[in-house]
Amino acid sequence: MLLEFLKGLAVTFRHIFKPHITVLYPEQKRVDAPIFRGKHKLNRYADGQERCVGCALCASACPSEAIYLEAAENTPEHPVSPGERYAELYQINLLRCIFCGYCEEACPENAIVLGPEYELAGTRREEFVMNKEDMLVKPEEGFGEYDVEAVHELPATEGLP
Repeated sequence: MLLEFLKGLAVTFRHIFKPHITVLYPEQKRVDAPIFRGKHKLNRYADGQERCVGCALCASACPSEAIYLEAAENTPEHPVSPGERYAELYQINLLRCIFCGYCEEACPENAIVLGPEYELAGTRREEFVMNKEDMLVKPEEGFGEYDVEAVHELPATEGLP
């Protein structure tokens, strides 16, 4: 019993003199991994049009059914997206979302992405239902043209059967 007690003290003394790895949170932000999945964003093209064409593939791919989408037809006078339709109503319930990234993978237009923002605190349930206006990227930020060849390049398969 004394031996186990001394082993425990040895572990304690080994760690007590190591420098503390503490992040002063509000002033310093932590460095995230490149594959971190945070708050959702809806991208736009550089000309300001929305990328979402209202296909609802993201909603059907969501395992927790956190995405609700209603599509509407584009008008020739005022097109919202380059497709025939656009998402008139787009909501994500962050209390149900498991941040798996399936919505991002299912989107053929690269409209929805999980961004690096991780500050998602709130005091009421209503604050966790994100609407389209909350997620849309500002038009001046844009996203540029979607390069299909660059996104769908397959890795080299040398040496594989």
